[in-house]
Amino acid sequence: MNSVEQMYKKSKDITIFCKAYFDYLYQLLNSLDLQAIEKIAVEFENARVNRNTIFVVGNGGSAVTATHMANDLGTDIMKKSGTDIPFSVHALTDNTAVMLAVANDDGYERIFVNQLRIHYRSGDKLVAISASGNSPNVVIAAEWVKERGGVVMSFVGFNGGKLKEVSDIVVHVKSNPGGIWPVEDIHMILNHLLANWLNTEFMRKYR
Repeated sequence: MNSVEQMYKKSKDITIFCKAYFDYLYQLLNSLDLQAIEKIAVEFENARVNRNTIFVVGNGGSAVTATHMANDLGTDIMKKSGTDIPFSVHALTDNTAVMLAVANDDGYERIFVNQLRIHYRSGDKLVAISASGNSPNVVIAAEWVKERGGVVMSFVGFNGGKLKEVSDIVVHVKSNPGGIWPVEDIHMILNHLLANWLNTEFMRKYR
């Protein structure tokens, strides 16, 4: 039984469940490696200055986080800051036709790496998002970028899985296995935290 199921079992009503869920998120947030988050912010800013692309991958809820990150770091910061050198963030989760073609022809595990083979250039970076850290298509993409000397940053949960071993920088939500939603909650918080910080820093430095 994962932590969320335990909370539900102990809760007489939704208000008690809410309190337990929020407390659990607070506990997980306080266990994060803040230096890892700082390193990711530095890598993002380096990518912007050097006009490199940040690719983002993930499955299911993590795919939505990847799309959200591309919007917040790319379009949203460009709109708010008015910069002529915006963050170039490309979610490889967004082209349904390409993903289905690759899945049908070469296998679902290659839906991200085949896109990287087309778009990746030296100096580009990868953000890999996976609660388990073991999604084959995400791990294969991370290994491919790492083999080419690229920086791999990951958002993981549970025990970190294979992705934790492959990545250069890891933000690890150290949760109990099976409770995927709190992990995804925190991954989205990390997206918003980074976007807010980078936008504010940009405005402070360049305007």
